[in-house]
Amino acid sequence: MNNLVANHRAVQVIAKTVLTELGPTIHRHDTEQTIAERAVQMMAERGVTETWYYACPAFVLLGSRSCLSISGRDYKPSSEPVGQCDLVTVDLSPQKQGAWGDCARSFAVEGGCYVAAPSNAAFKRGIEVEYSLHEAMRSHVTLTTTFEDLFLFANNEIRRQGFENLDFLGNVGHSIESSRDSRRYIEKGNKAALGDVGLFTFEPHIRERGGSWGFKHENIYYFSGENRAVEL
Repeated sequence: MNNLVANHRAVQVIAKTVLTELGPTIHRHDTEQTIAERAVQMMAERGVTETWYYACPAFVLLGSRSCLSISGRDYKPSSEPVGQCDLVTVDLSPQKQGAWGDCARSFAVEGGCYVAAPSNAAFKRGIEVEYSLHEAMRSHVTLTTTFEDLFLFANNEIRRQGFENLDFLGNVGHSIESSRDSRRYIEKGNKAALGDVGLFTFEPHIRERGGSWGFKHENIYYFSGENRAVEL
């Protein structure tokens, strides 16, 4: 387990670093395509040139497409510009020597530039709710929590906060595996325990009811020696 965590952590750290550095580079003339290309280049500069997610190492959605939920198998980046006020979500799926990273963040753009602390109430609320969902998940789950239980818990929390789940399959994450098709999803009907897998993602894709923006925040988690969910 220690080796498994260490191998995936090395790749996840690269994904997190790239996202941290990518955000401030986003500007009003960018498009999904230019942002995706820049993210891929930044990963390559850190020695990661492969992806486990179809042919989609960087899944970027912005503007009118931020609420879109499709498989990476069908994704094609658009040429819609960021503009003055926008929300940009970037989901990275790097792979190196069989180990996966999987990390997504939402970036607010105001006045044509990325802002770390948005003043737009909708942006601020969406980002805050994403963080609160991850905090609630960590407090709720144990080794014996089933994938289905987490699915029900997360969707109840999303509704309680006044948001809706946008995921096209309705799930909020999946196990980290050695092959894409082996993933087990956090979905209704999955009675397996989270403790049965080494690592899992939590990635609610949400929109405020009546709102226009789709928010993402994704991390990989594993269970520590104290049997608590810990961010990779």
